[in-house]
Amino acid sequence: MKTIYMADCTLREATHSLLFREKVAMVKVIGALGVNAIELPPVKNAKEDAVINKTIASVLQDVTLTLPAGETEEDVAVAWSCIKDASSPRLQIALPVSTVQMEYMYRLKNAGMLDKIAALVKAAKALAPSVEFAALDAARAERSFLVEACKVAAQNGADVITLSDSTGEMLPEDCAMLVEDVRTAVIGTLLLQISDKLGLATAAALAGLTSGADGVKTCIDGKEQLLTERFTAAVKSLGDSLNLASAIDDTAIHTDTAALLKSLHGSDSYTEAQAAAGTVLLDSDSTLTQVKDAAFSLGYDLSEEDVGRVLESVKAICESRSSVGGRELEAIIASTAMQVPSTYHLDCYTASTGSGTLAVSQVTLLRDGEKISGVASGDGPIDAAFRALESCIGHHYELDDFQIQSVTEGKGALGSALVRLRHRGKLYSGNGLSTDIVGSSIRAYINALNKIVYED
Repeated sequence: MKTIYMADCTLREATHSLLFREKVAMVKVIGALGVNAIELPPVKNAKEDAVINKTIASVLQDVTLTLPAGETEEDVAVAWSCIKDASSPRLQIALPVSTVQMEYMYRLKNAGMLDKIAALVKAAKALAPSVEFAALDAARAERSFLVEACKVAAQNGADVITLSDSTGEMLPEDCAMLVEDVRTAVIGTLLLQISDKLGLATAAALAGLTSGADGVKTCIDGKEQLLTERFTAAVKSLGDSLNLASAIDDTAIHTDTAALLKSLHGSDSYTEAQAAAGTVLLDSDSTLTQVKDAAFSLGYDLSEEDVGRVLESVKAICESRSSVGGRELEAIIASTAMQVPSTYHLDCYTASTGSGTLAVSQVTLLRDGEKISGVASGDGPIDAAFRALESCIGHHYELDDFQIQSVTEGKGALGSALVRLRHRGKLYSGNGLSTDIVGSSIRAYINALNKIVYED
């Protein structure tokens, strides 16, 4: 009977901020369940994360600690410095393998992505005893390319391959075929990470395991994740007929895990309001340090001057309400922090879309009095507009986040757009207001772009 390899990614997938002591408490409980590996969040601050990960490593002796290693060889070195003291460290190289994500996120074709996979896996293997290659969006990838990507990763040192399905649309028979195709090409440990958006993850994972996969990634908490409790319950009921077994402690899941989640969900650092807001709440008594830490948890490294501006805005808002949540804090940062002289100005734009046709957008910018125009198509008018902006400036920036909401009521409501661009590992946010939501989105993008140009 096959014993399923279990990897936990609760910390990696956490949608809310956890205090240091809460992270340590969580890994203690998860480690005691009998999992084989625990996946940590990506590195944000090397010095701080090195201390946190060293502490986590000290309480886990027989569990592999997996750390995402970023997207450059420099990122790989930084990640290794944060996890090298673990008794069983593993570096993870996570890259998309579907055509849509490769081209949109990295502007890479098949050959370019294979080169990137080879280089990063090789760099990670030169440092770490174990390397994992996570094939993101594997369910939507061309099968022949997915197999080739996994082979290249294995040839360059990856001893663990993870097939990721973020859509949650993979049927059990599709997962079985996916695993069979990849299993013929790689020998190492083969894991599955499947979204449970549509409730198909457990059935798909079981099908994949019976077709050659060695294990799965689960979480003890999360709305769209394959939950450990649900998966192990299925294995307990169906394991004999499928020739599968789990080493997870069922008793600990129902006692220790439940107690941990109750303590976290009821603590000052995590409430239902905070979950809806996206991160730690701030109020009128918040300090400069708390504001800076909250901004940092969102990915912003603010100057002392910007922290002061944000705190003033927080206190002003809290005169009429009790607290400020994560999404509101991002809007405050976008509108009050890191304000710079504008290099690019919006001159005009057009956007057209319709049923059954590609959306097309033309954007004209002004820079030093000169007009620069770009035209592009996309998946909707906003995506087309962003691609047209990239055409204007001749550069692609990673879109880390994009949010839209109305700030007034009625047919002529003002729309507020928030755009977060990532450049050289740092986030830059922009805010835009307009009765036209496409216009507000373009203005938000330009606002963030100007901050990048100014700092460069």
